[in-house]
Amino acid sequence: MTILAFIVAAALLTLSPGPDTMLVLRNTLRGGRGDGWRTTLGISSGLLVHATLSSAGLSIILVRSATAFSIVKLLGAGYLIWLGAKSLGSAMRGDVGAWGRTTPHPHAPTSLFYQGFLTNVLNPKVAVFYLAFLPQFIAPGEPVLAKSLLLASIHIGMGLVWLSMVSAAVDRAQRFVTSGRVRRWLDAVCGAVLVGLGLKLALARR
Repeated sequence: MTILAFIVAAALLTLSPGPDTMLVLRNTLRGGRGDGWRTTLGISSGLLVHATLSSAGLSIILVRSATAFSIVKLLGAGYLIWLGAKSLGSAMRGDVGAWGRTTPHPHAPTSLFYQGFLTNVLNPKVAVFYLAFLPQFIAPGEPVLAKSLLLASIHIGMGLVWLSMVSAAVDRAQRFVTSGRVRRWLDAVCGAVLVGLGLKLALARR
């Protein structure tokens, strides 16, 4: 019953749009399904880091230290704003070639992975969430690390499936859009949303 309750809660969290979803959308629009998948792998790896640190008790530092929280928060916000600004700049310059590809293609596979990884790891709200959320589903006497990693694996699995579906849907939809103006507009929208999410994170309180 505890696992079922966690699955329901984790599903609601996974389906909620946020920086991870927008980054996958952005990279899929710019480079196709493969780029969206590599970004998704990076995001999932970031979640695993948060789960491990939370189960080890290290995330408590972000809860108790205003300075640590602010540093990580500003780093994460700055990174989101930087990614969004790049999309806005690309849209303004009109440097979009074939649908789903910028010219030249700017991202190596490892770069896409680290974009997803850093976007997730540098979000202190995820760390605080894991620290407050996972313990509710761990019964007294259960091994904390093992149960935390199990629950996190369920959440990560959901994220992999959902973000992969988002990437596949966006990649398929691209085939029905040929206008360069529409492609630039979509890139600009993704960029603006990422900048907005970065500003929201910068202003967020613990």
